[in-house]
Amino acid sequence: MKVAGRDLRALFSTNDRGLTTAEAFTNRHTQWDLVAAALAAHLRHTADPAFDVEDLEAPRDNVLVFHGVGGIGKTTLSRKLEAALADASHRPAQWGAPAWSGERILPVRIDLSRSAGTDFEQIILTIRAALAELGRPLPAFDVALRRYWEHQHPGEPLEEYLRRGGLASRFGKALPQQMQSALGDVAQALLLPGTVGTAVGQVTGSLVRALRERRQTVRALAGCARLADLLEAEPDLDTLSFYPHLLAWELAQLPGDKKVTPVILLDTFEDVGDRTHRDMERLLQRVVWLMPAAFFIITGRSRLQWANPALQGQLDYTGPTAWPGLATSTVVPPTASAASRGGRRQVLIGDFSPEDCDDYLARRLARDGQPLISEDVRRVITDRSHGLPLYLDLSVMRFLEIRRTGHGPQPADFDHAFPALIARTLSDLTPDERHVLRSVALLDAFDIPLATQTAGMQHEAPARRLIERPFVREHPFGLWPYHLHGLIRSTVRNADDQADDRWSPRDWQQAAERALAALGAQWTTSTAPGRLLLVGCLRQGLALARDFGLDLGWLTDAAWTYVSDSVWEPIAPPARQNFDGEPTAADALVELLSTLARRQHEHRERTADRLTAVVQAGLLPAELQEMAVYYLAKAQRDLGRSDDSRHGMQRVAGGGGRLAPAAQRGLAHLARLAGDFPTALATASTLGWAGRHHRVLGDIWWPHGDTARAAAEYEAARIEAEQHGVAGEQATSQAQRAFAIAFTDPGQADDEIELAQQLLAGLDLRATTLTTQIAALVRDAGSSTDIADRTHLLRTQIHVAGLASQEATLQLALCFHYAVLDATDELTAATIQLRELTSSGDYAYYADIAHFMADRPLPAEAGAQARWLDGEHTTRNRWHTLVTARRERLHAGR
Repeated sequence: MKVAGRDLRALFSTNDRGLTTAEAFTNRHTQWDLVAAALAAHLRHTADPAFDVEDLEAPRDNVLVFHGVGGIGKTTLSRKLEAALADASHRPAQWGAPAWSGERILPVRIDLSRSAGTDFEQIILTIRAALAELGRPLPAFDVALRRYWEHQHPGEPLEEYLRRGGLASRFGKALPQQMQSALGDVAQALLLPGTVGTAVGQVTGSLVRALRERRQTVRALAGCARLADLLEAEPDLDTLSFYPHLLAWELAQLPGDKKVTPVILLDTFEDVGDRTHRDMERLLQRVVWLMPAAFFIITGRSRLQWANPALQGQLDYTGPTAWPGLATSTVVPPTASAASRGGRRQVLIGDFSPEDCDDYLARRLARDGQPLISEDVRRVITDRSHGLPLYLDLSVMRFLEIRRTGHGPQPADFDHAFPALIARTLSDLTPDERHVLRSVALLDAFDIPLATQTAGMQHEAPARRLIERPFVREHPFGLWPYHLHGLIRSTVRNADDQADDRWSPRDWQQAAERALAALGAQWTTSTAPGRLLLVGCLRQGLALARDFGLDLGWLTDAAWTYVSDSVWEPIAPPARQNFDGEPTAADALVELLSTLARRQHEHRERTADRLTAVVQAGLLPAELQEMAVYYLAKAQRDLGRSDDSRHGMQRVAGGGGRLAPAAQRGLAHLARLAGDFPTALATASTLGWAGRHHRVLGDIWWPHGDTARAAAEYEAARIEAEQHGVAGEQATSQAQRAFAIAFTDPGQADDEIELAQQLLAGLDLRATTLTTQIAALVRDAGSSTDIADRTHLLRTQIHVAGLASQEATLQLALCFHYAVLDATDELTAATIQLRELTSSGDYAYYADIAHFMADRPLPAEAGAQARWLDGEHTTRNRWHTLVTARRERLHAGR
């Protein structure tokens, strides 16, 4: 922590003469640790005898990127790193000593900002000028560069260019002499006359011929395999971008006592171009790639996209294989070990780390060398600050203010929003920018059109200016790329705003209405809305409607779209803070959608309780009330409460609303559960796609042992779902198809299960996932020795989920396993347990199927019989045939 002097504001805020104060600034030691670890790893890599600077195909890990919003201190960090690497005495005491020793490091910092006017020629010359410190020419590079210079700048002395650009004063004047010496040495080696030796064109022409002829006189340069090609190429800017290869080769030829590792710091990288025009970026990337022994530290607003294979053609080297360290961008925890940080080469920097916050607070106020602010108070301030330096500063002044009242500051005193934070934040914003800032404080994230519409403006310029401010964070690849710093946002919304243009409650209400309308417009007018946009709009829209009591409007249609695909992403916005008003329809819709998403992770009992509360509250409009009733009926069916479920399904089916076909399907399922297959079949014929008729038919036919027919229906259901773009139904139908085929053909079942797992990727469908796992048990029946253990594990998962129907199906799969093995006692015990599981009447025929598998007679006390479509005898034969066929397959495979 660097102390810059006395904190006079704090000093003049107290009568305590024993109090010492100091202005304190973050030391960025975490970023230094990252640099030290990465550079040490790089040095180990280049010291390996197998390392070859001329290898143009090996992956590159010689770059470290620090990216973050403007004004957060990236340039300061770059300068501090340059100083620390150049001279250990300039390294802050809190920055640990680097792991390397005896290695010569040569830092070269290059400012790429537009204001600096740095072009690509100057970048190459800066690197070479810095290497002039070696005190020797680098002939391969120097000859090529001299040829380029005289071709592109005829009549302009290089010395004058270096002087005018400040490179001569920065690095000395040795470069022109070294380049001329290199030219003379080559001319001498070629036995050219002295006067000819000054003509670059003749020297390079003779050198190329000598290299091609492998003359002994140029053996010192002959090892550079690509030198002749570069000297023959047109000396333009594109060719210049390949010359760093020559520089890398020359550095590799240096004797041990002259070895040096350049560390090239490229600052303000965002100014080399934009994401459309990458000409300059392509040239710079070549420099990094062609100098694998050099280490590059890049600072800029955006992460590098070089690991993105989609950029192939725009850049020369792309993809995660080429740049393994750039494949992800991460915020590295300050407490992470150097080893764990070493492989991460894209690092988001921003506010102070928690450690820096604590150090700041501990050093700002002290008495007798001890921190005046206690550890527990520092912890609360740190947590509330989100790392924002301004909040720390205001908290220090609040600490002194509380002390003046005669009370000792307590942690609770700092659960506080500072109005001054708003004033300081707004102080240098234009009126339009302040208006946009308050507007977007209503949003978790936004883009420029959304910000402009929420502010009710006709032009985007204020929003575009606002996003350049350091308190606006950017995630370039997010749905909405911008969001306010968490502390700024909460303070703008919740603090007592005393600014002259502060908003009234009506102003906030109108902005919320505009924001909700703008989100709805984005969702409804997008050419390809997709799940990501839908869920994002729902989350933000529900929060606005809930917090400001707005009409649901487009949220109703969005809710229906959300449930239609059965994907179930988390949807609930953050809970209200200190809410004591009456709940609204938006509150009920938040609870409804949250419950439907959470049911994949909660016991169905909890789901039923939450949905019952929503239904009984009666806050939802009729069509959304129907949604709550339907999913409550589904939960009740999963819990084995068939009568309650039937009542709910009949209510929804009778209403004729959007879920009426689904409710009809639910009634068909309930008939099937009871063994009333004729009624289930008759209902299925009326369902159509909306009622998922093919899947219902598959559910009817597999209990009859007609697995081929069931599999065909499930396949038709999957294809139909694919045509309608319903991912959840695709996965569910395929899982059921895998289950049916697993009884018949274990080999084919492998492929079907794999497809089901692929379709489930990215979805949150608990019951369908369990179906796929049960299908795997059926596939392995009779051949696997761990069926019992797998069954026990699945039964535990089913109990946690509260899916009674799945437990009965699991038990039936276990009976199939024992029937195939002809394990009489185990099958008897499993069948008894199955009958106990189905004692309520639902799935009671599963126990009958277990008897059919072993061709056993049904017990007299079995109770009501299922109404089989083909009769009991046919169904019995099918199931027994499935068992005998599996036995024969297993015997044939031995």
